[in-house]
Amino acid sequence: MKAWLTCIAAAAAASCSHAPSPPPSAAGAPAKRDPAASFETVRAVLQSPRCVNCHPVGDAPLQGDDSHVHAQFVRRGPEGRGAVGLSCATCHGKANPPDSYGAHMPPGVSTEWRLPPPEHKMVFAGMSSRALCEQLKDPKRNGGKDMAALMHHVSADPLVLWGWSPGYGRRSVPIAHDEFVRAFKDWADAGAPCGTLQARNP
Repeated sequence: MKAWLTCIAAAAAASCSHAPSPPPSAAGAPAKRDPAASFETVRAVLQSPRCVNCHPVGDAPLQGDDSHVHAQFVRRGPEGRGAVGLSCATCHGKANPPDSYGAHMPPGVSTEWRLPPPEHKMVFAGMSSRALCEQLKDPKRNGGKDMAALMHHVSADPLVLWGWSPGYGRRSVPIAHDEFVRAFKDWADAGAPCGTLQARNP
């Protein structure tokens, strides 16, 4: 009897061994990220001091890790490059000064220091997730950029990349650049939704 039951069990196992197994790609495929969670990563970067300081509420840029109002009565100006007679380039060069110069030296970047122009100020400071999301993807408010142009901007623009190499005495953006770009892409690939953010930040 025991031998007969052993044979039945072996036959059952053999008959099941030919059942189709899930494709390897399905088992190892990463789960799709929630676009709302991805945008929260984007928001955390955009609202860090390195980004907020050049995307303030008013026309005065901010400075420092505490985002205080820029000294010397600096203003946005007609093109975002400073007021007439006091352009950003007066103090900000094409690269960060050497660390040996010490703290509180004006940083620089190859594409020139600037704020967004007054026609599309792109305010990041104090914005809710939903408001920031809607502004970010609106070509009328973001300087005419479609999603591909925004993706290029956040992944390759030297002024954006500066946030991760801000020079001596400044904290870099707290989230790694590749993680930021990946989150931005996940959000964009999902259709750049803003509606899902309403419950978190009305």
